[in-house]
Amino acid sequence: MGEATAGAVRGPAVRGLSILGATGSVGSTTLRVVDRFPDRFRVLALAAGRATERFAALVERYRPEAAAFGREDEAAVFSREYGARFPGVRVLGGPEGLEEAASWPGAEVVLSAIVGAAGLRPTLAALRAGRTVGLANKESLVAAGSLMTRAAEEAGATLIPVDSEHAAIFQCLAGRGGFGGQDTGDRPLRLWLTASGGPFREASAEEMAEATPEQALAHPTWAMGPKITVDSATMMNKGLETIEAHWLFGAEPAAIRVVVHPESVVHSLVEFEDGSFLAQLGVTDMQIPVQYALTWPERLPTGLAPLPLDRAFALRFSPPDPARFPALRLAREALEAGGDAPTVLNAANEVAVEGFLGGRLRFPDIPAVVEETLAAHAPSEPTGLDAVAEADAWGRRRAEEAASRRAAAPALAR
Repeated sequence: MGEATAGAVRGPAVRGLSILGATGSVGSTTLRVVDRFPDRFRVLALAAGRATERFAALVERYRPEAAAFGREDEAAVFSREYGARFPGVRVLGGPEGLEEAASWPGAEVVLSAIVGAAGLRPTLAALRAGRTVGLANKESLVAAGSLMTRAAEEAGATLIPVDSEHAAIFQCLAGRGGFGGQDTGDRPLRLWLTASGGPFREASAEEMAEATPEQALAHPTWAMGPKITVDSATMMNKGLETIEAHWLFGAEPAAIRVVVHPESVVHSLVEFEDGSFLAQLGVTDMQIPVQYALTWPERLPTGLAPLPLDRAFALRFSPPDPARFPALRLAREALEAGGDAPTVLNAANEVAVEGFLGGRLRFPDIPAVVEETLAAHAPSEPTGLDAVAEADAWGRRRAEEAASRRAAAPALAR
C-alpha cells in the first residue's frame, strides 16, 4: 500500500489567483483561461470598479473568498443588493480593500488589470507580498517604475508582463543576462517594440486633424478598451511601452526602438551584438500572453488556431512618422527627464484622451495637451506613492487647464 502511494502520479498544483479588473477585457480573458484549466486554478479574489450584475455573476460562478471594489460606495451597493446570495464572500471597498485583495492569502498569482492610476497601490501591495504579478496595468511602471521594481526586488516577487509586446521580450530574454543582470556573454543590444500603427497608420495629417472618436476606436488588429485604443491611434501606447520596457528589462532609452508592423504577427524582437534577432510570433489574441503569465514557466495549449505558416503571407516593417505621431517623442523625453515626468505624462494623456472621447478636444489636441503639461513641469524624484499621487494630481490639473483652453478656442486658432 505504501509503495503504491509513493509511486502515485500527482496532478498539477493548483494556483490561487487574485484578479484585479475582472470585468475588463484582460480580466475576461484571464477567466477564460481559468475555465479552460479548472484543475490548475482557484479564483480566491475578484476586484472590479462597479457592483454590477455582471460582476455578481462572476462571483456566483467562481465563488471567490473576497470581492473588492475601488470605492467604498460600490462595496456597499454590492453588499446591499447581492450580499445575501454570497454569505461566505468577504466584501472589500476602497483603496485598502483593493490592496487586501491583491495580497489575499493563498493568491500565488495576481493579475493586475485595473485601468489607470487606481491600479498602482494594489499592484505595489502584491509585489510587497512577494507574489507573482501578471502586469497589465501600464500605469504601475509608467508612473511608479522605480517604486515597483524596488519592491519586487526586495520581496522576491516576480513581474511578468501581460502586454503582448513585453511578454514577447520577456520570452526572448528567458535565460539570458538582460541589460542589467549577470553578463552571460549573450546580452541584448536593443529591444524592438512592434506597433500596428493603429487606425491612422496611413492617414494624412489633415485627415487625422478631423478624426472622430469612432474612427479612432476602429482598431484594425486588436480588440481593446477605448482608452488604450485611442492610445494606439496616437501611438502613445508605444511611448508608454517604451517607459515600461526600461523598468522591466533595465534598458536605457536609446536601446528601445519602435517599429510599425501592420500585421501584428511579430509581437516584439530582441537584437544582439552579432546582428541576430530573436522574435516572438503568434496570432493576435491576448489569451497567449495572459495564459503565459498565469502558467509561467510552463506552457499549456491555448486551443487557438496557430499561425498559418503553411500558406504565404507578408510581414512588413517601417519606422513610425514622428511628425504625425508626436506622442512617441513626448514619452521618450519624459523617460529621459526621469523622476516623476512619466507620471505627469501619463496623467495628462488620460485627461486628453477623455477630452477627445467626450467631444471636447480634437485628435491632434491629445499630444498638444500632453506637451503643454510637460513643458510646465519640473521633474522631481518620487519618494513614495503619496508623491506619485501628488504628481499625478498636478498633471491632471494642468492638463485640464490646457484642455479647457483648447476646447474654448476657435477651431482656426488651434
